Amino acid sequence: METSDAELLRRVASGEESALRELVERHSAWLLLRLRRRTADEELAASAVQDTFVAVWHNAKGYRGDGDVGAWMWGIAIRQLVSRLRVRRQPTPVSQQVISALSPRLRSAEDELLIAVEHGDLGSAMRGLSPELRQALQVTVVDGLTTREAALLLGVPQGTVKSRVRLAKAQLRQQLMGGLA
Repeated sequence: METSDAELLRRVASGEESALRELVERHSAWLLLRLRRRTADEELAASAVQDTFVAVWHNAKGYRGDGDVGAWMWGIAIRQLVSRLRVRRQPTPVSQQVISALSPRLRSAEDELLIAVEHGDLGSAMRGLSPELRQALQVTVVDGLTTREAALLLGVPQGTVKSRVRLAKAQLRQQLMGGLA
């Protein structure tokens, strides 16, 4: 029978390195994949994942046990990435024409949405949002999580997620519609 994540985390809290290795093996790939959907910088995402597990090692005793361990670690990982993105200069967006010329293959609807979010008018408007608002919008709208799931992943109350999404949408609407006036 496989050891539960909660049991592994309890063992990590008591200083057991093998339990941390098991958590890394179970969760690092999906954490990296999810973080890579938020940044094109592979090193930045990998660094955030590595520091996530350092934080898990140091803060395992802080896990309250009232949610999924994976969601708790995701909250740490996204905060690690956001803190790195705050100190970095934002890259210059690439136009849709350049992307199309360099990547002529057929793209899925999800790829098209992610390109628009990353490089189009919507991407520019989203970069104007605070990291907290952008994060809430990405996990609920782009990733399709419910506000309850987003709250667990982001480590904030569900009402905070709803408020952030509502405010982010209002700010995006204002920015995007303001450009048409």
